[in-house]
Amino acid sequence: MKKNLIELNPSEQQLEKELRRRQLHRRQRAAFRSAVCILLIIGAATVLAATLWIPMFRITGNSMEPLLEQGQVVVTYRTTNLHRGDVTAFYYENQVLIKRIIAESGDWVNIDRQGNIFVNGEALEEEYLSEAVLGTTDLTYPYQVPDGCYFVMGDNRAVSMDSRMSTVGCVSQEKIAGKVLLRIWPIRQLEYIG
Repeated sequence: MKKNLIELNPSEQQLEKELRRRQLHRRQRAAFRSAVCILLIIGAATVLAATLWIPMFRITGNSMEPLLEQGQVVVTYRTTNLHRGDVTAFYYENQVLIKRIIAESGDWVNIDRQGNIFVNGEALEEEYLSEAVLGTTDLTYPYQVPDGCYFVMGDNRAVSMDSRMSTVGCVSQEKIAGKVLLRIWPIRQLEYIG
């Protein structure tokens, strides 16, 4: 009976030890909750930034070869400062297409039978092409780019569906998702594009 009384009446040292253990447990739980909250805030901020300012897109198709190949992932950033030669992502019929800006608002575009492009009467230097090809077009040239729009083409001209087709047409500023900045995947092909 005496032994049981001793167990029911812990010593001051045992009480202090239990108090420290419980305080440590409370601090650990509070630190864990704080860490989870911080991670959730960082995750939400990252998703928001990726959606609003620096969207990422996976390349589908081969219209931008050799620069961009199917399966690669690119990072874009939103800007209204776009110029001839920039590679951009834009929305077309519930999908995102990636093409190169060939001409800007008000420019005159002409394409000869060999696929050579002339903008405002001057031949366009296109070192990024593997070959110049007229490709599929239903426009009458010379063609003037409408106000607030861009004339875009894929680098693989033989297969690209782009502004040469009236179904795609010129791309308005409102449809631009962003300018392609980096290729980030696969990591061994990491490259600055933009």
